Amino acid sequence: MATMFKLIVFIIVFGGIAVGASQFDFARLNSNEVNHEKMTLRLELFTTNIEATVTFYREVLGFEMLPTSSSTYQPIGKGNVILGIGSLESLSEDHHFNPDRSDNPFGYGVEIVLEVDDVHMAYKRALSAGAPLEGKLGKRPWGLTDFRVTDPNGYYIRITSKP
Repeated sequence: MATMFKLIVFIIVFGGIAVGASQFDFARLNSNEVNHEKMTLRLELFTTNIEATVTFYREVLGFEMLPTSSSTYQPIGKGNVILGIGSLESLSEDHHFNPDRSDNPFGYGVEIVLEVDDVHMAYKRALSAGAPLEGKLGKRPWGLTDFRVTDPNGYYIRITSKP
């Protein structure tokens, strides 16, 4: 339970995902009053098959490979989004995401949300790449259009229009 709490806090702090987020003062967060330095978010996804995972993100979502000197870690990027695809086998025994320490499936309790300029084009690309859809393209009650897929590891991804 403590692990889930830490994950939820991480997502709220770094991902801006919160119940009642519309009450949060995002203008203040983005102002100079709070934001004194630039920050980049990189998500790291751990897998048993780096190649299949990288292929999924390249073919379904258009990510590009970034330079690396490691055989157990491959960064990929698109726009301002960077994903680090890492090998589960290379994790230390005491690493938080070592599968021997958890009974939960990959990505349990996490929804990766990617905002795109053209959600209809992204949907067509996902369909043509054979991505496993978890939710069809549609306009949601909160006014955005989105669809959902899972990657080869079970990570849940929502691709959405921008607000």
